[in-house]
Amino acid sequence: MTSKKMKITILNGNPQADNIKFDSYIDTLTGLLKSNRHAVTAFKLRDMDIKHCIGCWSCWVETPGECIISDNSGEICKSYINSDFVIFASPVIMGFTSALLKKAMERLLPLVHPYFEVVNGEIHHLSRYDRYPLMGLIIQKGRDTDEEDIKIISDIYMRSAINIKTSLRFTKLTDGSVEEVVNAINSI
Repeated sequence: MTSKKMKITILNGNPQADNIKFDSYIDTLTGLLKSNRHAVTAFKLRDMDIKHCIGCWSCWVETPGECIISDNSGEICKSYINSDFVIFASPVIMGFTSALLKKAMERLLPLVHPYFEVVNGEIHHLSRYDRYPLMGLIIQKGRDTDEEDIKIISDIYMRSAINIKTSLRFTKLTDGSVEEVVNAINSI
């Protein structure tokens, strides 16, 4: 067991209530993380009001750090930025994570500045906050999901992590045990 208690946010991007196996995996993971003394906030995104980013840039210009769209994304952003670790979780649907999870990720945009800096020869947004949580990815393979799909998904989340000022620490499959995920988090 880790000696460091962490605040962990889980974004469950399973859009299908009948995918009980995925939700059960996330519920079991949540319980095990809590039993390891972590404070866990789990969001079941399908039960939340999360609208699409409309690219209006108001979160940078009119209301810096906050989206002007009235929905549950502010709650997600608040939990995200106050966490030590965030888990993005989704079944693979048409070769990628769910549109629901992607929509939630896009709504994290207010957490960075509109200004840019060069990072490893690439242009990226400046940080709005002093620290950002580390990130993990949990995916449930679809019938046609192969190793190349998993690598592509993982690579895209790794690149997305750079944009939201963090790093992807792992990609785990729901084929593995929840203990593997907990051990990976506890070893950080």
